[in-house]
Amino acid sequence: MISEQQKPVDSGFGAKSEPAEVLKDIDLEGKVAMVTGGYSGIGLETTRALKEAGARVIVPARRKDVAKSALSGIVESEDILNLDLADPSSAQSFVNEFVDSGMSLDILINNAAVMACPQMPTKEGWDLQFAVNHIGHFIITKGLLRAMSSSGSRIVTLSSTGHKLSGIQWEDVHFEESYDKWKAYGQSKTAASLLAVEISERMKDEGIKTYSVHPGGIFTPLQRHLEKEEMIALGWLGEDGELSEMAAANFKSPTQGASTSLWCATSPMLEEVSGVYCENCDVAVRQEDGPMARYIGVADWAVDTDEAAKLWDLTEHTLSSLN
Repeated sequence: MISEQQKPVDSGFGAKSEPAEVLKDIDLEGKVAMVTGGYSGIGLETTRALKEAGARVIVPARRKDVAKSALSGIVESEDILNLDLADPSSAQSFVNEFVDSGMSLDILINNAAVMACPQMPTKEGWDLQFAVNHIGHFIITKGLLRAMSSSGSRIVTLSSTGHKLSGIQWEDVHFEESYDKWKAYGQSKTAASLLAVEISERMKDEGIKTYSVHPGGIFTPLQRHLEKEEMIALGWLGEDGELSEMAAANFKSPTQGASTSLWCATSPMLEEVSGVYCENCDVAVRQEDGPMARYIGVADWAVDTDEAAKLWDLTEHTLSSLN
């Protein structure tokens, strides 16, 4: 089943809206936010904007020294915490320490990700993209629900239009039989959207709202696993290695790429909306056929409640097998 809420709310913003626009008149003083990967690319701009709006921002980081350097003058060093999303024990330890601290959490933005990397199974034998982009975020999101109040807390998980490259590969989730880096990425971003769908269903009586977000096309360190030739083939770069005309017209700046996450995390227009996929600072339409189908709207498989429940059960079973 697809939620009837999966339709635009006419936010008044768009693809190139900046954080200052979507956060105008938003006061986050006294609020605590958390941004995974909040020290690089759009994560850094998300952190910066939340701080400027008055929030205290917690940034979990695998590379704590790099994070401290990038966030100098933005986030207090004690708010940069250790977390390796590829390691389930690290994720659980992070949750336990945060919950035990007694700190409440108002906004969780699951921003960190890896994209189209070579096959690099984790020590558990999991596909790295599924492990980082989904399982790690599943552990911390589920665990941190205990720290979130029922008075309008929000969870934002970054998906991507790349979700259209693959639904969940139920027969071979970890690509043990045949690895395709783009299909693996697509599956992980479908999973990100389905996590928002399922938690919305589970927390509907608790007042916690959830959203998944396609931030848009942005050049960030996320592309670090792609060779220049591949980016030329994708049309992102010209033969000279410079940004192509297509990319220059359609790609966003890192600040613009942060805006949809920020809108979902704070907009009063979403007080009665939850579990939806958003893009360009609005709730996305359901995907329709046509030349822009690859880039606009959300595929039904990424917002299907049955698929979301099935993925939750699969993830729980995967984690229980570690014990």
